[in-house]
Amino acid sequence: MSPKLSIWSKKLNQFSELWSPKIVSSFNGHDVMVVKCDGTFPMHNHPDSDDFFLVIDGKITIETENGDVALGPGELYVVPKGVMHRPIAHGEAKILLIEPKGEPNTGDHATAARKVEI
Repeated sequence: MSPKLSIWSKKLNQFSELWSPKIVSSFNGHDVMVVKCDGTFPMHNHPDSDDFFLVIDGKITIETENGDVALGPGELYVVPKGVMHRPIAHGEAKILLIEPKGEPNTGDHATAARKVEI
């Protein structure tokens, strides 16, 4: 008998794009998203909200103006609002993100990825 896939794995298997958050649920006015990533995301901040990262699979470093944070599977970090940061994935990583509904992933609507529900 094969092991059951987690809800996250099932959602992550539905797409291949990198750095393109997919909404999988909502929670008190927040989007709960999964994203696949590899390499370096642009430096940015979120002036009005914290940024929640939970690593599902892989390894990432979140570079911040206050120092770097290394994360592996099951580890999470919340970047405080207004802090400049960028995630760097060391090989393909899978991350759960939580942001206020409509918050752009780059902190700027003009440069943000379009978020879709899956």
